[in-house]
Amino acid sequence: MSVPSSGPAAQSRRRLRLIHGVTVIELLVVVAIIAILIGLLLPAVQSAREAARRMNCASNLRQFGLAMLNYESARGRFPPTDARTSQSAGWSLHARLLPYAEEAAIAGRLDFKKTPFTGSFSNQVPDPAFVAVFATPVPMFLCSSDPAPTVNRCNGADYGGNNYMVSIGSATADGSGTTYWEFSKPTDGIVYENSRVRIAQVTDGTSHTVIGSEAVRSVANGTSDGIAFPANAAPSFPYQYTLNGSTGWTNANGSNGSPNRITLNGNANPTTADIDALIANWTTITTWRHAASPSMRGRGLAWATTTAGNSLTNGFLTPNSPIPDYVVHWSGFFGPKSWHRGGANVLFADGHVASLSEDTDTRLHRGLHSIAGGETTSSGY
Repeated sequence: MSVPSSGPAAQSRRRLRLIHGVTVIELLVVVAIIAILIGLLLPAVQSAREAARRMNCASNLRQFGLAMLNYESARGRFPPTDARTSQSAGWSLHARLLPYAEEAAIAGRLDFKKTPFTGSFSNQVPDPAFVAVFATPVPMFLCSSDPAPTVNRCNGADYGGNNYMVSIGSATADGSGTTYWEFSKPTDGIVYENSRVRIAQVTDGTSHTVIGSEAVRSVANGTSDGIAFPANAAPSFPYQYTLNGSTGWTNANGSNGSPNRITLNGNANPTTADIDALIANWTTITTWRHAASPSMRGRGLAWATTTAGNSLTNGFLTPNSPIPDYVVHWSGFFGPKSWHRGGANVLFADGHVASLSEDTDTRLHRGLHSIAGGETTSSGY
C-alpha cells in the first residue's frame, strides 16, 4: 500500500520533518554557544578563585603576624628559635605562638618543659606524647593555593605542614666576618637561636621591615634524605623541593674556645657578592631535599620543628626568585615563594601584609629584611 504524497497527512509529515530539522540545528547552535561561553568564563572563574585563595593566604599571614605581636607584647620579645643540639631540634617558634593565636585546643596539648624530638639531627622522631598533635594541620599556617599535602609522613610520623616562615634577616655578609645567615649567633633579623629581640629594636621602622613571608611546601619523594635531578634539569617552578647547596661550604672547627665557623670554599669571611656568585651556579647541583627527608629539611614539612626549612626564611632571594630555596648545612638562602602569580605575600613588623612583586629590587629586598640597617626604602617597594 503506497503512502499518499499529497493531502493533509503528507503535509503534516513534511511539517514534522521541518520542525525536527530546525530543532536539531538550534540545539547544535545552543551547544556551540554554551561551549564558547564556558571557554570564556572558565579563566575568569579560575582567576576569581585564585584571588580568593590569595586573600585567604594574606589573612592567614596577618593572623600569624598578630600572634607574633601578641607574643612580643606579652613576653617582651619576639619568639626565638631553639638552639640545635646533637640530639634534638627543639621547639619551633610556631609551636610557641599557638597560645597567642586562639589555638588553645592545640596549644593545650603541648608541654614546652619536655623535649619535643629525640634522635640525631639527620634522623629525628617526635616524643610519643606529641605524635598526634604534631600531625594536626593548623589552618593559620597553610596557604590554600599550595597543592602539596597538608600532612606529610616522615620517619614513621605524620606532620601538619607550614607555609609561613619567620625571617632571620637579610642573610648578607660583609666580608669581615659578619654573616647574617648563620642564625646560631645574632643576625640582622628578629629571630635567631635563643634570641630576645624586642619590637623597639626594629629601628628601620615596623612598616618597612619584613619579619616573615610565605613559602612553597615540599612534597615527599621516597624515604631517602635526598633526591637527584640531573644538572640543568631542575624540578619545575615553584620548586616543591629545596636545593642541597652545601657544596662549597665546609664546617671549620674553631680553636682556643672560638666557635665553629662555616667557610665558603675555604674563606671564613665571604662577602654577599661571593655568595651571589656561588648561588648563580645552582643549576649544576643535582641533590635536592623533599618532605620525607629524615633530616626534616623539606620546606614546610612540619610546623612543629625548628629546622630552617620548616620555620625560617630570610631576604636573600627576591619573591618567586628563579633560584630555589638554597639550603646550606643548618641554614640557607631563602626568599618569599608562592603559587600566586607575580609575587608573594610578606609580613611586616607592624602586622600588615603586602604582596611583593617578583620584580622587587634585590638590594631593596634584603634591606627590607634587616631590622636596623638604616637602608632607605619606599612605601611602594
